[in-house]
Amino acid sequence: MSGLQHIVSAWKEPDEDGAFDFEWRDDFSRGIVPKNCHSHNDYWRSVPLYEALAAGCVSTEADVWITDDEELLVSHSWESVKQDRTLRSLYLDPLTRIFDKLNVSAASTEDREIGFFEADPNASVILLIDFKNNGYEIWPVLVSQLQPLREKGWLTYYDGEKVIQGPLTIVGTGHTPFDLVQQNSSNRFIFFDAPLLDISNPIYNTSNSYYASVQMKKAIGRVGFNRLKGSQVETLREQIEAATEKGLKSRYWDTPAWPITLRDRVWMKLEELGTGMLNVDDLVSATRWNWNWCTVAGLNLCGNS
Repeated sequence: MSGLQHIVSAWKEPDEDGAFDFEWRDDFSRGIVPKNCHSHNDYWRSVPLYEALAAGCVSTEADVWITDDEELLVSHSWESVKQDRTLRSLYLDPLTRIFDKLNVSAASTEDREIGFFEADPNASVILLIDFKNNGYEIWPVLVSQLQPLREKGWLTYYDGEKVIQGPLTIVGTGHTPFDLVQQNSSNRFIFFDAPLLDISNPIYNTSNSYYASVQMKKAIGRVGFNRLKGSQVETLREQIEAATEKGLKSRYWDTPAWPITLRDRVWMKLEELGTGMLNVDDLVSATRWNWNWCTVAGLNLCGNS
């Protein structure tokens, strides 16, 4: 059992004293192979952040609401917010603690051998932040909360000429104001989740965007009970290739979850077409899934689109 898995087993909800204070172990990510999967609505999991990382998912998600006292609360809806479940207590403080324990410094980022995963230290973990209410009010608070991580060299950023990858990449979605993403052209460390259906728009590129996302139903229409249609597969291919040509990672959300055979067929087809990030709700199934072969749970998924 890795250090991450020990944290998952011992984790407790944040309280008035802040984030859960875990015991550090040198085998933090030992034996965990990072995979291009996104932990959708991660804050709903029994253990936010750590559970996804322990499963090997390199991308996680937090929906944030700003309060009158300028705190960022994490929840899917305003009605379910809790004062102790903040962006800092659930994500930023734990990430800071991890980087401190890994002895990541700005100087060490030059060779990039400083990431979360022992199996691939160059892999950057992505934190997708969904701005749920007023994006223009959320923005300065988020920038302020991220600044200490930026100053320590932990964040991926655009320096005006090129993107410098760090061990953590921040992406804004939902009501994230694109004009504010673009405004700092020499020290940009919050990137945009571009609309995949408008990916041909020249305003979206690697200097300001990271993902190119869309709901699957909006992308290709309703998915049938058994399989994707040939025309749907071709549409997916064109969309994924368009994002890839721009250097952005395509991501489809609200993909079929049932029946399981259809879910796995869609996953397999998206992987085959080269999607940038697989959006998943079921972490166990996704990370134990056979990512390289046609047989999953005894079913042959190849050749049957």
